[in-house]
Amino acid sequence: MILNVHNICKSFDGKDILSGGSFHIENNEKAAIVGINGAGKTTLLKIIIGELSADDGEVTFSKDVTWGYLAQNQNITSDNTIYDELAEVKKDVISLEQSIRDAEEQMKHVSGAELEQLMDRYTRMNEEFQRASGYAWKSEVTGIAKGLGFLDEELDKKISTLSGGQKTRVALGKLLLQKPDLIILDEPTNHLDMSSIRWLENYLLNYKGAVLIVSHDRYFLDKIAGKIIEVENTKVSSFIGNYSAYAVKKEQLRVSQWNAYIKQQAEIKHQEEVIAKLKSFNREKSIKRAESREKMLDKIEVLDKPITIDDRMKISLKPSCESGNDVLEAEGLSKSFGNEHLFSELNFSVKKGEHVAIIGDNGTGKTTLLKIINGIETLDEGKIDFGVKVHIGYYDQEHHVLHDEKSLFEEISDDYPTLNNTEIRNTLAAFLFTGDDVFKRIGDLSGGEKGRVSLAKLMLSDANFLILDEPTNHLDITSKEILETAISGYEGTVLYVSHDRYFINRTATRILDLTHGQMVNYIGNYDYYIEHVDEQMNRLFGTSGNLQNATLADGSYKYADTVPSSVSEPEDKADGALDWKAQKEAQAKKRKLEAALKKCEDEIAKLEERDSEINDLLADPAIGTDLAKLRKLTDEQSEIQEKLSALYDEWAELQE
Repeated sequence: MILNVHNICKSFDGKDILSGGSFHIENNEKAAIVGINGAGKTTLLKIIIGELSADDGEVTFSKDVTWGYLAQNQNITSDNTIYDELAEVKKDVISLEQSIRDAEEQMKHVSGAELEQLMDRYTRMNEEFQRASGYAWKSEVTGIAKGLGFLDEELDKKISTLSGGQKTRVALGKLLLQKPDLIILDEPTNHLDMSSIRWLENYLLNYKGAVLIVSHDRYFLDKIAGKIIEVENTKVSSFIGNYSAYAVKKEQLRVSQWNAYIKQQAEIKHQEEVIAKLKSFNREKSIKRAESREKMLDKIEVLDKPITIDDRMKISLKPSCESGNDVLEAEGLSKSFGNEHLFSELNFSVKKGEHVAIIGDNGTGKTTLLKIINGIETLDEGKIDFGVKVHIGYYDQEHHVLHDEKSLFEEISDDYPTLNNTEIRNTLAAFLFTGDDVFKRIGDLSGGEKGRVSLAKLMLSDANFLILDEPTNHLDITSKEILETAISGYEGTVLYVSHDRYFINRTATRILDLTHGQMVNYIGNYDYYIEHVDEQMNRLFGTSGNLQNATLADGSYKYADTVPSSVSEPEDKADGALDWKAQKEAQAKKRKLEAALKKCEDEIAKLEERDSEINDLLADPAIGTDLAKLRKLTDEQSEIQEKLSALYDEWAELQE
C-alpha cells in the first residue's frame, strides 16, 4: 500500500463536503474518483496532496513514495520553449551526460594515477547514466510531446505564447517524464483530442506505478481504472472494477438499499400498529406484550432512507414534424482562415433518423463545419442543400443562443411567449432548475448549468434536425447519461461534434472522421470505428498523405484524388461490385439487428416504467399498511428485475 486515506472529514461554511472518507491505493494500482459536479472530488485530491487541510482524519504515504499532481488548469510562466520546458525534468540526466563528455575529453590529457581515478569516476557515471535510461531521454521527451498532440514544428514555441489548454498538456508531459510512484490527475483528458487520449490510455495502462484519476470520461475510465472510488452525499465508497462494472454494481446496490428500507419501514409500521392494538385492549397481559414488542422495536437498527441523486432531468426530445428522407447534402466544401487550411472538397450527406458523430483531432475544423451548416460561418467553396421540412436546432459549446442579462425564466418566456408560468417552470424543473433557481441570471450560471438551459430551449423548439457542438462538455456523468438516453431515443436526425467516446458509443449510428482535410465514413459507433480505423486509413491514404481512390463502408462516398496506376478499370469495377454486394448484405443484417435491438429496448423501457411505478407505490404510506398489496408489489418487482436482467444481457449481445 502506497497511500492510505483514513476517515477524512471536511466542511465549508458549516456544510459537510466529506464525512469519514476512507480508501487506499496499492502499488501499481490504477484507480479513479467519480461523483457529480460539486460532490467533493477535487477537494479530496487537494487534501491528499496537502493543499487543503482536513477537519478530521489523516492521509498517509508510504515511506519514500514519490507522487506528482496535475490540476485541471495550469498557468506555467516560463521563457522556455515547449521542448526545453519538458527537458527541464531531465536536467540531472543531461548534466550527468555533460559530465561524462567532459571526463572523456579530460582523459585525453592525463595519465597515471590521475587517469585511473578519472576512469573510475567515468565508470560510475556511466553506470548511473544507464540506470537513469540516459541514452533514451531525448526520445522520451519527444515521444511524450508527440503523444500529447504537439507537432515537431510546435516544439520551438515559447511557453508564454501557449493557450491554457496547451500549458496544461505541457504540465502533464512534465509529470509523466518525472515518473513518480503515484500519478494524481484531475480531469487529464479535458484538453486532449481523441488520438492523444488514446495515447495517454496506453501510457497509463503500461505505467510502472500507481495512478489516481478524477475524470468524467467514462470510456477513459473503462480502459484505465481497476478500482472506482465514489464520492456521493459526503460518503466515500470503493468498488473493484472499471466504470461499467461500477455502474452495474451501484445500480444493484441502490435497488437493494431501497428495497431493504421499504421492507423495514413496512415491518416497523406493522409492529407499531400491533403495539397500539395490544394497548387498546387495556389488559395487563396485552400491555406486557405491547411493552415487549416496544423493546424489540427499540433495538432495531433503523436504516436511513437512501439518498438518491436528483435525476429528474428526464429530457424528451421529439420532433414536431417529420422531415424528408434527405436531410442534408454537402458537396465540395472547402474552408480556410488566412494561411490556415482546414478542409477541401468535403462530400457527405445525412439521412432522416441518422445520428451522425463528427470526430477528428483538434484544429481540423469540426466546429467550423457545424457553424457553416448552421449559417454562422461562410464557405470558401462548395454548397449545402437541406431537404424538405428540415428544421434545425443548434447547440453550441459557447452557448451563443443564451442572453447573459436575462433570467432563466425570461430566457424561456421571451423565446416561447405562448408558454404559461407553469409550463415554463415545469420545463426548467426537468433540467434541475427549481424554486428560485428560475430567477438566476444566465451570466451567473456555470458552464454545465448554461448547457442545461441551452438543451431546455432545444427541447422546446420545433427542430427535427439537431446540430450539437460538444453537448456533454461541462456535464457530470449523471447528466451525460440522461442526455444520452434522450439522444438515443430521439426519432429525428442528429449531427454532432464530440470528443466523448462513451457518448458517441451510445448515441452514434454513423461516424464521420475529419482527417487529412477529408471526410472518412464509418457505419457504426466508436467501438466499430476503433476496430476499422487502421484498415481504413491504410486503404485510403498513401505515404504522401493523399486520399486514395476507394469506396467507403456504406458505398455512399467515393474519393478520387489519386488513382493508383496499377489498378485497371475492369478490376476496379469488379471490386466495386463485390463491395456493393457485401455492403448491401451488411446493411440488411444491420437493419435486422436494429429491429431486434429496438424491440428489446422497448420491452426494457416498459418494464423499467412499471418498476418505477411500483417504487412510487411502495413510497406511499397507504400501501405500507396493506401487507397483502405490499407483498404483491414486491413479488412483481422481483419478477421484473429477473426479466430486466435477462433483457439487459440480450441488449448487450445485440449491441455488440
